[in-house]
Parts: sequence; structure tokens; C-alpha cells
Amino acid sequence: MTKSILLTSLLFVSMYGSNLTPQETLGKSLFFDKNLSKNKTMACATCHNPDMGFTDHRGNGVSNMASLGDNGKSVGGRNAPTASYANQTPSFHYDKKEKAYVGGQFWDGRASTLEDQAGGPPLNPVEMEMPNEKTVMSRVLENPYYVSAFKDIYGKDIFKDPKKAFAALTKSIASFERTSEFSPFDSKYDRYLKDEYDLTPLEDLGKALFFSNNNNSCSSCHVLKGEDKAGETFTNHQYFNIGVPANPALNKKSGMKGADEGLLANPAVTDVNQKGKFKVPTLRNVAVTGPYMHNGVFKDLRTVIEFYDKYNNPDRTINPETGKKWADPEVEKTIAKEELKAQKLTDRKVDALVAFLKLLTDKKYEYLIKK
Repeated sequence: MTKSILLTSLLFVSMYGSNLTPQETLGKSLFFDKNLSKNKTMACATCHNPDMGFTDHRGNGVSNMASLGDNGKSVGGRNAPTASYANQTPSFHYDKKEKAYVGGQFWDGRASTLEDQAGGPPLNPVEMEMPNEKTVMSRVLENPYYVSAFKDIYGKDIFKDPKKAFAALTKSIASFERTSEFSPFDSKYDRYLKDEYDLTPLEDLGKALFFSNNNNSCSSCHVLKGEDKAGETFTNHQYFNIGVPANPALNKKSGMKGADEGLLANPAVTDVNQKGKFKVPTLRNVAVTGPYMHNGVFKDLRTVIEFYDKYNNPDRTINPETGKKWADPEVEKTIAKEELKAQKLTDRKVDALVAFLKLLTDKKYEYLIKK
């Protein structure tokens, strides 16, 4: 073990140990540890930077549409979603009452829980590139703090079985991801609910529009608890196809061919009617976690609002980012046309919705909001 690795581990323990449980403290150290990738260049925090809304803002040549892998060359086929508020997502399941798939991690829910998600990137050949669990744990064993912490938390024999030890690693990372650091609920909207912030007229209009079923379709997918309810995560955790176009630039970089099947790519899903559907993302921190959609095809938050409006506004024909007509949807057949029905928006109403969405930014990220 190198001296730098030991110092890093001790730094995390000294900085965060008093506020976190031993398991959470271990998870936090692992979350930031690049030594767990093949070339020692990539950690969980690389693609989920806690200083940037738990997203990837490295400026990697693909405009942050997707993340570069540990080898500095490979590119994923999807945009890395924010890890903020991911701890509010239920395990992946089929809701018989709603007749819909719900929950899970990643855009297609293929990781049912945070533990499942944490175990994915280290073994992914285009991400952290480690060949197997044993190799990952061999890196863990290089760190005396890790060895001691694993044995204290999971038992002195934890390293005898690499798969069990790897499962303990994912449990540790997931325990850290369940802390309030990932979901502080301290945005201006949360402060407004506590009478600690007064909405501007534009924000107030945006709020009214957002929660109104008569005006737009936002609340069809992005409201779970209801207007003015504390702890709202602004997603119903379900899956929909909203007709997002393909991203040719990303497909070229990643080598992806054909349409992204979305939910149908989840091994637990065989229903072809789920093709092209993606998880409804939280709108928490949405103003600072672009680019947007599963493939990062839109750069600006206002573009996203105009994209939704095009379904109901015959005058909204041009993508403001390209200056051309909106591109065709990647998957046409399963578009949620009923959920997308709404009243057309004026430019002021678009401005109002953007203003409201900016209210959902955690306090620590407010300085990142574009004026």
C-alpha cells in the first residue's frame, strides 16, 4: 500500500468519521477511491462528483453526454444520472395496481437496489474495468484501514470469500449513499415549505403550472407525494418513452448501433411494449445536472421544456440548440402520448417553469445555477 492511499483513508476517517457510522465512513472512503479501478484513474465520485450535483462534469470531449472510462478512451452509451436522491428510489418491481414497472437504479432499472448499482461500475469493461470481484478485493486488501474496517464491520473472516467481501463493499458504499449528504432536502423550495423563503412572481407562476394537471403534463410523472408536501422527490419512479431523439454524436463516440431499448434492456423485462422507456429522473438539482435525457441529447433546461411543449404547441417546431426541426424519436411506437397531453405554453410560461425547477437545487449547489 502506498503512503498516499493511507493518508487519503486517514483523511476521510478524520473528516467524516464523527458524523457517520463506521459502515458509512468506510463507504465514503470507497466512494472516492480511484485505486478500485484498473488503471487507478476512476472512482464512484468521478462520474458522481459531490461538488457538482453528483454528476460528471469533467469536460471529456463528448460534452458530458456520457462518461469516459478508466482507460481514458471508452465512452458509455448513456448519460451518467445524478446520484443525488437516488436513495429515495424503491427497489425495482412491477406494480400490479399501477400496471407499471417502478424503481431501481440506472436508466433501465437493471440494478434493483443501491447495493446492486454500487457493484456495477467496478466490473464494467467500459467503466472501471476490473475483471472480477477477487481483483477488486485485492486492491481493498492493500489498504490497512479497509482491512481493519471490513473485519470490524463484517467479521474477521470476511476476506475468505471474495464474492462475500465484494458484497460487503457494495453494502458499505450504499450505506454512505443513503446518508443525507445525497438527499439534504434543503433547496429554496424546501425552505419555502418551511416559510423560510418567499417565491418570486415568476417562480410562483412556475409552481402553479408545474402542479396543474390542466396546464401541462409535469405532474403526470414528476410528482409522487403532491403539491407542497415535504420530501417530494419529483419523480414517480416509473418508466416512460417521451420520444427523445437519438444522439448521433454520443452513438459515434460510444459505438452504439441501433435504438436504445431502454427498459427492455433490463434482463428482468421481456415485454416488448417497454422498449424505449426510461426511468423518470428526479428533478432535484435538475438545473445543475445537465445535459439532459438518457443520452444527454439536450444541453439546456429550457430546451427540455420546449421539447415537451412541442407535443401540444404547433408553433414549437424548432430545436433551439440546433436551429432545425426536432429530430424524430428514437423509438416511436411506445411514446406516452396520453401522459404528454397538455395546454401549449407561452414563452413566459416556459420561463416560469424553468424558474421553478431552479428552486429544486440543493443549497450547496445554488452557486452553479446559470443566471
